[in-house]
Amino acid sequence: MERADLLSLTPDQLDAVLAEHFRLRGQGAYRVGQTRAWLHERDALSFDELTDLPQRERDALAEVFTLCAPVPARVEQSADGTVKHLWRLGDGELVESVLIPSPERLTLCISSQAGCAMACVFCATGWSGYRRQLTAGEIVAQFRGARRYATERDLGAISNVVFMGMGEPLMNRKAVFPALTLLNQAYGMGARRITVSTVGVVPGIAELAARPEQFRLALSLHAPNHELRAQLVPLEKKYPLPLVLEALRGFEAAGGRRITFEYVLIDGLNDAAQHAIELAGLAGEFQSHVNLIPFNPIPGTDWRPTPPDRQRAFAEILEARGVPATIRSPRGRDIAAACGQLRAEHVTRPPRPYLNLVGLQPRPRGQAGP
Repeated sequence: MERADLLSLTPDQLDAVLAEHFRLRGQGAYRVGQTRAWLHERDALSFDELTDLPQRERDALAEVFTLCAPVPARVEQSADGTVKHLWRLGDGELVESVLIPSPERLTLCISSQAGCAMACVFCATGWSGYRRQLTAGEIVAQFRGARRYATERDLGAISNVVFMGMGEPLMNRKAVFPALTLLNQAYGMGARRITVSTVGVVPGIAELAARPEQFRLALSLHAPNHELRAQLVPLEKKYPLPLVLEALRGFEAAGGRRITFEYVLIDGLNDAAQHAIELAGLAGEFQSHVNLIPFNPIPGTDWRPTPPDRQRAFAEILEARGVPATIRSPRGRDIAAACGQLRAEHVTRPPRPYLNLVGLQPRPRGQAGP
């Protein structure tokens, strides 16, 4: 019989399973609290670490249950303090998480799938394709491993979690939604400090809006109109922008949930003044914020980030039209911190020439943007 992973269970499920387990063994109900504390507060990696339980009880737990404990296949720390973990899962699959420090917070970016089927043309994860869904335990295990790493190195507490790593979270709702519950209820992360990013999975947006917790939502937009977005984000063909925006209206109507628009600036492709004007009209409908993200260069493409002066000009167009915008400082470029890059380097798979595949050509070097 397959052993259940305790880290995949929501708090209510965990308490029920442990209560029955210890009851059958003639143990007191207090064993449930002891075990839960090791899992949710102390980030135990194995049952052997549950040292306030007798050895026979630790052995009995190991016979019936498992603890998802990915092994760090590689850990890289950037000069700017960013730390990227490449985690090897039990079946050998590799996923990434990234710790991003700033003066006011410590953000953890986690993965929801091994690989990704969305094939967004600017994302290194798309090169390796889709491998499989992660379990809820494999998702929260990234949090536990990163939190343990941060604690051991006095980096402070993780203050924010973003589902912006490998994979499309809303295509794995079976595991992501329990993981949200776990992070919120078991690991003490406030719902407003957890952001789920999507490229526009409309049914998933609706289901997230229906939840009572006020989790945040980020839309990976990257183009302000259907025609250009369809070339950059293949899912646009299934869920075109008008449908996505309607889903966002429903999410906003649920109350108290800010929407963020993520927009990667690629030199000569989506960074013209007209694009900024269109984006302002789109985002201005919502109580939202736009994150402008300079493209993180990927080996095998000719794409480049929009130059800093035109990044600022793009942001100024948005601000002038009443849309708050932030230009994100590139983080961890010296450690391949863009989503999927470290995994791509580790498996040494040659990159696919997406620029040729989609037929997109940037403006000639030096041609003016906004």
